[in-house]
Amino acid sequence: MSVEILDGSTVRSFVEDEGAFNSSVDGRFAALDADHDGLLTYAEMAGELMSLRVLEKHFGVDEAAVAPEELGALYRGLFARFDRDGSGKVDRHEFRAEMKEVMLAVANGLGFLPVQMVVEEGSFLRVAVDRELGQLARAA
Repeated sequence: MSVEILDGSTVRSFVEDEGAFNSSVDGRFAALDADHDGLLTYAEMAGELMSLRVLEKHFGVDEAAVAPEELGALYRGLFARFDRDGSGKVDRHEFRAEMKEVMLAVANGLGFLPVQMVVEEGSFLRVAVDRELGQLARAA
């Protein structure tokens, strides 16, 4: 983890760079695709979804205090956002489309004023920051 300064344009620029964005998203997809069939099941995505700790990070709710069936429903709902055709599996295009929406929502939430954030290694935000720093270094 590191503390970085970024704003919405850092993230938006990354998403708009189709080659860089798709490469990063496809890498995450491949890492999750345990059986290498080109499709993600709920079981393959569950660990990644649960690592987001949505209730704790965004709503201040300790997930240990929530009934397991409620947590399961929450994470199945998140999976359904990715599974746009309702097939029970997420293909690469569905994964890209949802990640694009998520990252653009992050960009909109950040706005245009720079903020300091803790950024995890390997995260899409880390890739966006590194990409922007690389562009600045090349321009200098």
